[in-house]
Amino acid sequence: MTNSVNGTHYLRTTCRGCGGGNLEACLPLGNQPLANSFPKSADEFADEARFPLDVYRCRDCSLIQLLDVIAPEVLFRDYIYVTGTSDTIAAHNIKYADAVVSELDLGKDDLVVEVASNDGSLLSCFRDQGVKTLGIEPARNIAAMARERGIDPIAEFFSADLARRVRAERGAASAVVANNVLAHVDDTRDFLAGGKALIGENGRVITEFPYLGELLDRMEYDTVYHEHLCYFSVIALMKLYESVGLVIVRIDHMPVHGGSLRVYATHQSAQHSGHAESVQALAEEERGKGYHTAAPYEALATAVKANRESLLELLRTLKREGKTIAAYGASAKGNTLLNYCGIDTGLVDYIVDKNPLKVGLYTPGTHLPVKPAAILESETPDYLLITAWNFADEIMRQQADYASRGGKFILPIPKAAVVES
Repeated sequence: MTNSVNGTHYLRTTCRGCGGGNLEACLPLGNQPLANSFPKSADEFADEARFPLDVYRCRDCSLIQLLDVIAPEVLFRDYIYVTGTSDTIAAHNIKYADAVVSELDLGKDDLVVEVASNDGSLLSCFRDQGVKTLGIEPARNIAAMARERGIDPIAEFFSADLARRVRAERGAASAVVANNVLAHVDDTRDFLAGGKALIGENGRVITEFPYLGELLDRMEYDTVYHEHLCYFSVIALMKLYESVGLVIVRIDHMPVHGGSLRVYATHQSAQHSGHAESVQALAEEERGKGYHTAAPYEALATAVKANRESLLELLRTLKREGKTIAAYGASAKGNTLLNYCGIDTGLVDYIVDKNPLKVGLYTPGTHLPVKPAAILESETPDYLLITAWNFADEIMRQQADYASRGGKFILPIPKAAVVES
C-alpha cells in the first residue's frame, strides 16, 4: 500500500477507493510545507520541511487523491485549527444539528458520535437539543478545549477497531457525524467501515467535505494540502461506499468552505439495496461533465498556472505603485495558495487571523508574520488579500470600518481581482 520514505512521510502506491494501482498525476503544486505547521520564530525557517503536493487520478474508480502521506501523528496530535472562531461555521453548525435531528427524529435516548470533533462546537449544538453526544478527537490540545465546553472526547484516532470498542461500551449510535475528516484519512474504507460498525440498524453515517465539482468549476486548487488526501466526486463516492456495504440515501449540497457535500449513508439492506435515485442522478451529471476522464483535470492544471501569474502580476503592479498589502486568513488553504504562488514578505507585509493559536507565529514556507485581526482597527493597508476567500463575505462585513477608511479587498480565486465590499 505504501512505501516508507521516513518516519513522517510515506508514498502510497495504490488507490484508496478501489485498491488498484492505475494512477496518473494530474495537478502538480510543487514541494510545500505542511499547511498548519507555523514556525514560532525565524530560527525555525531554515529547518522547515517540505513535501510533494501532487494530485493523482485513479483511472479505474475516478478517485482524486494525494499519494504523499504525512503521518497523522505529525499532522493532528497538536493542532491549531479550531472551528469555534468563525461566525459562518457557528451558524452552519446550528443548522447542521437541526437538519440531522429533524431527519432522524432524534431524542434524548439517541447517541450522536462526532469523529474529529475538534473543540466541540458542533456537538454542543446537538447537546443543546437534548441528544446524547460523544466526541472522538485525536488532537489533545483541541480535545482540552472541548472539555471546557462540557464535551468529553475520546482522544484517539478513529478506526473500525475503535468503533467496535465504542459500540460495546456505549451502545449503537443513531448517527456518526464526520465533518471535514473523511478526506483526511489514509484508509478511507476502514474509516467508513468504522462508521458502519458504530451505527444501529437504522442509523446514519453522515460525512461532509469540500466537493470536487466546486474545485473544478471554481478552480479551488488551494483546497489541496497535505491533510486533504482525497477529493470526492459522487462517482467515486458511490464505489467507495459500496465497498464497505454502505448505501448513500441522500446528498445535500452545502455552501460552506466554497461548496461541500453532506452525505447520508446507512447499512445496505432489503430496505436500502442501492444508492438513492437522486444520488445516481448526481453521478450521471458528473459523467456528463467528464469527471471520470482526464480532460477536466488537464484544464484545471492549465487554469491554475494562469491564476498564479495573474495574481502575482496584480500584486507586483500594486507594489510598484507604492501600495501596502496585507492578507487576511492564515488558513491551510491560504498557505497552499501563498506557497504555490510564491507570495512572501516581498509582496505582502503580514497576515491577520482571528485564531489566537496562530497569532505571533509565521506562515509556513512564506513566513508572513501572523497578527491579530484587531490590528486593522488601527492600521489601514491599502489592500487586503483575502486568502480565506471561503469566508470573504464574513470578513468584508466585519472589516466594514477598514473599507470605510479607504482599504480595498483582493480575492485570489477563481479570478484574481480587486472587489467592492
